Amino acid sequence: MTPLPSFDLSGQVALVTGASSGIGRHLALLLGAAGAKVALAARRMDLLTEAAREIQADGGSATPIGLDVTRSDSVAAAVVQAEAELGPLSLLVNNAGVTVAKPVLEHTEADWDYVLDTNLKGAWMMAQQFAHHLIVRGRPGRIVNIASVLGIRTIAHLPAYCTAKAGLIHLTHVLAMELARHGIVVNALAPGYLETDFNRDFLRSEAGKRLAARIPLRRFAEPEDLDGAMLLLASSAGAYITGAVIPIDGGHGVAAI
Repeated sequence: MTPLPSFDLSGQVALVTGASSGIGRHLALLLGAAGAKVALAARRMDLLTEAAREIQADGGSATPIGLDVTRSDSVAAAVVQAEAELGPLSLLVNNAGVTVAKPVLEHTEADWDYVLDTNLKGAWMMAQQFAHHLIVRGRPGRIVNIASVLGIRTIAHLPAYCTAKAGLIHLTHVLAMELARHGIVVNALAPGYLETDFNRDFLRSEAGKRLAARIPLRRFAEPEDLDGAMLLLASSAGAYITGAVIPIDGGHGVAAI
């Protein structure tokens, strides 16, 4: 009988950015539950420490790491610290992100730079540093970028965010092409609307309810909706997948506007 594919992450060491809250925290806990050792990285150390303790309380291994993805020195230090504390890195989850919600004509240069520096430049620096770290040591690995349905289609008042996520999707394709020869696969998840600190008020508003009604599955995503695709891309079950962008959006991406 052919063995079933394994989603077990025992032996893997994952570095998750933006892990202090929201999607990043959820995915860090998921990876820990699946057997990975997890380095939780972000700027808010108190929240990271709390999440790491939750993984440890369930018998897993985790460590909090201070990280500002907009600073190359912080990015390099986080990769080194994660490996020093947990062992050889094998998985990067590029999740750190911010947003500014304003009409396009009200966006300032500072608004634009704030979003693009974190959501796109920061993801690129993390991926580059992580890949270089593995390549010089002759090790394979996986990168999972957290993109968005808004990198594929648009919405008003989020020009910088939509642009950054579209760029992250194309960056995923480029990284997959260039890093395959080194045994590093690169993929992305493109979640639909999922309640976070950034969008909670909007999603609960009347406008948000009208948006949910236009999604074919008639609801916004829950964090657990990301779990299956995340484990596929993080585990040996997805070993031959690279350059893929998996929408997890309830059909939003294929619905009529």
